[in-house]
Amino acid sequence: MKISGFSFARNADRLGYPVAESIRSILPVCDEFVIAIGKGDKGDRTRQLVAAVGSPKVRIIDTEWPENNTLGSGIYARQTNIALDACTGDWCFYIQADEAVHEQYLDTIRKRCKELLAVTTVEGLLFSYRHFWGDYQHLQDGHKWYPREIRIVRNGIGARSIGDAQSFRRNGKKLTVALANAEVFHYGYVRDPRLMRRRNIAVETIYAGAGPVKKRPEEKSDVYDFGPLNRRTIFSGTHPAVMQERIRSMDWGGLLQAGGKPTTIHHHDRFKYRFLTFLEKTFFGGRQIGGYKNYVLKKNV
Repeated sequence: MKISGFSFARNADRLGYPVAESIRSILPVCDEFVIAIGKGDKGDRTRQLVAAVGSPKVRIIDTEWPENNTLGSGIYARQTNIALDACTGDWCFYIQADEAVHEQYLDTIRKRCKELLAVTTVEGLLFSYRHFWGDYQHLQDGHKWYPREIRIVRNGIGARSIGDAQSFRRNGKKLTVALANAEVFHYGYVRDPRLMRRRNIAVETIYAGAGPVKKRPEEKSDVYDFGPLNRRTIFSGTHPAVMQERIRSMDWGGLLQAGGKPTTIHHHDRFKYRFLTFLEKTFFGGRQIGGYKNYVLKKNV
């Protein structure tokens, strides 16, 4: 059995993505790792950071993103598929540049891939998610934050990254998946609030494609407003070992709001979503009511 890791990146260094840590977090279970790296802005060192991982498993595909992007966020899926098409493994393990997997799950992941290899009705593996917010001690676990997503797909079945590269489909249909029994740590909203603002401008520019860039309400200044952190769930576990240096170097705590009233109303602060979160946690064991679910879960495998 062979496992291929894959990803894409562009301007990850300039925008504060832990791209090297993401790769290193799953590299021990991968026989190869393919990453499509788009040519970044002047001074960006994304390619150098990836090359510095220093593993012969890592293979870089250099790409050029269109100067006038008419695909919007679809460019993310296109770049993901470039890397996916170059994978040679039986399973293809996707990790985005702001995600990491804890080393405690690596043996489980390899075991699941091995035992499901002959179960051809299983087209992918489904991971649970921890979404960190503002710093490394607080989580977003309410409604509208996806609790699970596909991160391993079977190679050779025609699976394609879709939309903004959050998930996969096959011939336009949802994949049939089994549980990976593992988690992905998502750090997309953990960075200096000033850098978060820069990251959002870059993302919104991509999403807008050829259209006008919309300014989010939390972007009234150059400092991103995470809101009062005491409204978020506290994380008491451990982070992946590859993230420890970044965690130790965190220096933006003074820019975060510990408590009080929110000055910006994020979608998760709206009454509708707070009420749905209350219902989910109180009566449904944390299971999401409705919500986006781009997979068909195969149970008892």
